[in-house]
Amino acid sequence: MKKIELEIVALSHSITQTHSYAVVLGEVNGLRRLPIVIGGFEAQAIAVALEKMQPSRPLTHDLMKNFMSAFNIDLHEIIISDLQEGIFYSKLVCSSDNDTIEIDSRTSDALALAVRFGCPVYTYEHILESAGILMEETGAAKKRKPATIEEDESKDDLKSLTLEELNALLTEVLEKEDYLRAIAIRDEINSRRTAD
Repeated sequence: MKKIELEIVALSHSITQTHSYAVVLGEVNGLRRLPIVIGGFEAQAIAVALEKMQPSRPLTHDLMKNFMSAFNIDLHEIIISDLQEGIFYSKLVCSSDNDTIEIDSRTSDALALAVRFGCPVYTYEHILESAGILMEETGAAKKRKPATIEEDESKDDLKSLTLEELNALLTEVLEKEDYLRAIAIRDEINSRRTAD
């Protein structure tokens, strides 16, 4: 089967499920999107890697990457290989000096590792056909946007805080290792600094 390359285009709160997030994958050089509902911890693991944040302690996916690197195991690609009853199944394609193997993985974990390793993400046509969404092209040449992280928390709540309050809140949420919220706060702080 022909593989279709995907990239992470957005990470946001899930509209359909409470306390869940959606990672939206976009077809490279195409108009289809593949939304996948994931849990909060998995969303945080992906967001931390996308934003190139350095947590005070390694997260589970950082530990996995460090472990694989220590034993000369490389992650070449991930493949979202199946969709059954609304659940996506993925494989990690890994190699060592002697062998190349495929390892079953939850899709959210596979994506968190793909971001850390900088490896490509693929799926198959039948998965995009059954679960993908076709986006309309809005011009002759569609410019690719970098992945975005959208917060459900009202931006107005952050806008009402002073810069000093925002910095205190940022410290507090980083201590709790709530990196998704930290990203939204950091973005608000940065937007004020560039506005000055």
